[in-house]
Amino acid sequence: MLTKRIIPCLDVKDGRTVKGVNFVDLRDAGDPVELAWQYSRQGADELVFLDITATHERRKTTVELVKAVARQVNIPFTIGGGINELGDADVLLHSGADKISINSAAVRNPMLIDQLAKAFGIQFVVVAVDTRRVDGKNYVHLNGGRLKTEIETADWIREAESRGAGEILLTSMDHDGTKNGFDCEFLKEINDSLSIPLIASGGAGNKQHFVDVFQQSNVDAALAASVFHYGEILIPDLKDMLRKQGISVR
Repeated sequence: MLTKRIIPCLDVKDGRTVKGVNFVDLRDAGDPVELAWQYSRQGADELVFLDITATHERRKTTVELVKAVARQVNIPFTIGGGINELGDADVLLHSGADKISINSAAVRNPMLIDQLAKAFGIQFVVVAVDTRRVDGKNYVHLNGGRLKTEIETADWIREAESRGAGEILLTSMDHDGTKNGFDCEFLKEINDSLSIPLIASGGAGNKQHFVDVFQQSNVDAALAASVFHYGEILIPDLKDMLRKQGISVR
């Protein structure tokens, strides 16, 4: 059985880690490089850095952050935000990132997924999807959740996989920051239709929520932010609990 991954996510704005609720009301959560170092020591399996305003403000993800993190940690990390073309990804990967994450740019230009997969290999390409339920259906949202599309989430994820996405990072905006648990039902629906790894995001509030998402939806990884940033859950304690529940972790 493949081991499940625990992934702290660091949303970065103006060089600081921030966290909000339902994608708004952001508050400071610390220095991203310092947090990255702490998580690598605690036993995180991977890290994800998302420059949450890069797309909205039409600026590039900071290369300096990638270089600083690469010097500090020895676990894989993904960087996303403002990646619109091959050159953006090339710079980040050569600066030390292990994978790149694309979101809004991929929806606007789906061929970008094909191009990145062909240039770097599918294992380097994470397609992040922000989803929100509207009138009983899940729709893709862009620009850090600010812009609703008419694209149904399940349809887009299938297309992303067919174009060469190596992983899907699916964030439920309805659950994000609420600490009421992951959207296990929808995650299971998506995971059952995929043959590539699915990372669950949005809603973690306690250790039981991680047990639930692995047991109920069988996702490959679970991602969280504030519960790790503010010390509410320590990764060694979380992994101990998962092992006791029969869930295989590193």
